[in-house]
Amino acid sequence: MPREVVDSASGLGVVILAAGQGTRMRSRLPKVLHRIAGQPMVQYVLDALSGWVDTKPILVVGHGADQVQSALGEVVIYALQQPQLGTGHAVLQARSALEGQCDTVLVLYADMPLLSSDTLRSLVGLHRAQSEPVTMLTCVREDSMGFGRILRDSAGLVTAIVEEAQATPAQLAIRELNPGVYCFNSRWLWDHLPRLPLSPKGEYYLTHLVGLAVSEGHIVQGIAVADATETFGINTRVHLSHAENIVRQRIREALMLSGVTLLDPDSTYVETGVTVGRDTTIYPNTHLQGRTHIGEECHIGPNSIIRDSTIGHRCRLLASVVEEAQLEDDVSVGPFAHLRKDAYLASGVHMGNFGEIKNSRLGPGTKMGHFSYVGDAQIAADVNIGAGTITCNFDGAQKQTTIIEEGAFIGSDTMLVAPVRIGKRARTGAGSVVTRDVPPGSVVYGVPARPKKTAGQ
Repeated sequence: MPREVVDSASGLGVVILAAGQGTRMRSRLPKVLHRIAGQPMVQYVLDALSGWVDTKPILVVGHGADQVQSALGEVVIYALQQPQLGTGHAVLQARSALEGQCDTVLVLYADMPLLSSDTLRSLVGLHRAQSEPVTMLTCVREDSMGFGRILRDSAGLVTAIVEEAQATPAQLAIRELNPGVYCFNSRWLWDHLPRLPLSPKGEYYLTHLVGLAVSEGHIVQGIAVADATETFGINTRVHLSHAENIVRQRIREALMLSGVTLLDPDSTYVETGVTVGRDTTIYPNTHLQGRTHIGEECHIGPNSIIRDSTIGHRCRLLASVVEEAQLEDDVSVGPFAHLRKDAYLASGVHMGNFGEIKNSRLGPGTKMGHFSYVGDAQIAADVNIGAGTITCNFDGAQKQTTIIEEGAFIGSDTMLVAPVRIGKRARTGAGSVVTRDVPPGSVVYGVPARPKKTAGQ
């Protein structure tokens, strides 16, 4: 595809078609909200428009409109198509929002998540470089995906688009396809949409605008996209899985080119929006999800899941699950550890195997060996948490807080019955059940824990 990219798109209106039922997905969820690498497929289309389209796109919704609006919020302007009477009728629903507001209208589908920003900008640039009313993308591929066929005359000019269901055997053999991405002169579009003929299915097809333009003596430019993968449309969950593979591969390649080592890319699963610093190594069967940010020189995995979390520099996470948590620099976790929502591990913290932390902060240099649970706790610097320690944070009605001050030593199998405070450099004996605050520097042990007696007492 020739390169004539527009830097900005003043006077451009965008219509995204998202009203279809998506019956072949066999889902209660609207098709355009099915996720690919962590975000709804429609979001990829919006991302491709971001940064160069000045106005909010018009999203034409129908089936599941409330769900779509709830998911996307106010990033688009909604136009309701009810009933759904074809693609031409769908675009007509955007007329009241766009007529008189722009000179060019870009039309595309919400179920094409692989379209790139460069391709769309090039299409707009090429359309604006000539005075014809219609410019369209085409693609050449063996799998038709149900797309219509591009008909050209002996001079190679586009004459019509024929839908697959109406195509003759000879037309079905044509490999140049219509993915349904167009640029229109705005005034011409709104004037001609009401003239569309009714199809045998009782719908109004946008494709018929090409025939109308040709019948009026206009030249319709059909620009073949360089990479036909971009025009991959999703109709089934099989298609969804193919798109997922492509997006994940793009993400993995970008990470590796930025300086991240993936020991086995095919078994590394990274969602859109995740960032990873240079010289970090990701081991096999690791899942990086949501709003996750990982620093430099880390070792992550194998067999780890990190979701919506921030990991500092030089951290090590082995076979662990981290959810909505934050780790500062030089933290080591695992194997088989679980960091839950609002867990915060300060610089130099070590958390061993089979531990769990929830809604708690561990101060710098604190060590939490293994087989321990810390919930709703504030733990200062340089604390030792022995194996089997549990903060008993739920009293049956509400959560209670445990506070452990700097330099304290918590013996193995200690039960800390919150609310409770362990003072600076205090110690608990192995197997203690602590039900009362422990003064700084003191030693308690037993069930319930009592202060250690000194000579003469």
